[in-house]
Amino acid sequence: MRDVPLAGGPVLFRGALDLEQFPGGGLLPRRLPAWTRQQYPDAFMDFVAAMPSGVRLAFRTAARTLELDLLTTIRHFDGSAAPAPAGMLELVVDGRLVAQADAPAGRVLRLAHARAAAREVPGEPGTVRFPGLAEGMKEIELWLPQQTPCELLALRADAQVSPPEPSGRPRWVHHGSSISHCTQADGPTGTWPAVAAALGRLDPVNLGMAGNGMLDPYVARTIRELRADLISLKLGVNPVLKAAFKRRTFVPAVHGFLDTVRDGHPDTPLLVVSPVFCPRLESVAPGAAVAAGFGAEYTKAGDGMPDEEPGDPGEAGLAPLTLAMVREALESIVLSRRSGGDPHLHYLDGRELLGPRDAADMPDGIHPNAAGYRRMGERFAERVLGGGGVFA
Repeated sequence: MRDVPLAGGPVLFRGALDLEQFPGGGLLPRRLPAWTRQQYPDAFMDFVAAMPSGVRLAFRTAARTLELDLLTTIRHFDGSAAPAPAGMLELVVDGRLVAQADAPAGRVLRLAHARAAAREVPGEPGTVRFPGLAEGMKEIELWLPQQTPCELLALRADAQVSPPEPSGRPRWVHHGSSISHCTQADGPTGTWPAVAAALGRLDPVNLGMAGNGMLDPYVARTIRELRADLISLKLGVNPVLKAAFKRRTFVPAVHGFLDTVRDGHPDTPLLVVSPVFCPRLESVAPGAAVAAGFGAEYTKAGDGMPDEEPGDPGEAGLAPLTLAMVREALESIVLSRRSGGDPHLHYLDGRELLGPRDAADMPDGIHPNAAGYRRMGERFAERVLGGGGVFA
């Protein structure tokens, strides 16, 4: 087996915007640039950015066997029976999924809740091996688990490795919440952005950030600076779930986010997607989502904001947001900007991707299961990337 350098060598990290280097030589792929870290609100955002949803190692080789040494970081919440699963790695050869392997369980972060200070339990690296590959030169993409930060320590192959051929595929940059991050998918190529990208022959960059689709300015600036042929933004569910905005603040925040993206991409096709159907949130009274304990995976029980009265009609802009209000606001924003001179901006109601008829595939009432994510990807490819679609 030959050692293959992970840094400064033939391996291309697709979907990663930063590679954090450790003294021992390990590399941690991150999905946001290094400069953004000083602006994160808490350690949870730092952890989420290190979850490599959509990140894959790309190279070209005639190797029959590949090995990757890595140290994963998994979370274990106090009171739960077991740590979160480490997920799996998937090997795509010449555009076809050929092998899967469970990610090794490494270090463990013990937490009272997602945004609490963590107590680290040290762990050991593991090795993932892919033997029995077909003969001949192959284009390889080794996808990392979407829910598990992975410090990569060594890559080995039994033949020479060279840089990948340019894919020639349009680059699609997508930002959203946990429903775009897709930790519940059955593997890294099963996230809905990965499914849609494969069907539409796109090169995806997934900036879906679990619990953090909050219109953060550093995310908008990141997208502004990226090379992108297509951009989509799935907005709104986290502001409702966490009662983080009122309509008065949500509307200008969306405009500001779009303004920043448009500074770098004035004519790039840009799609705004509203929230998918969320059974646990659709009928919740305004302002009650957090008080009802929804989103408990991100919020310590009892820390929810109190329910609020919407006020008199003159104060409607200060009423707590609902999913219906968010959908109406996003559609109105897109229509006004299109009429103001942005013909390449488009809107999609998220319920076209996952609607009331799909409630059985949303076991917690908010997040799709693996089948739901695949359905979202297929519908996005059909409605957005197919003939007559926004990005066709």
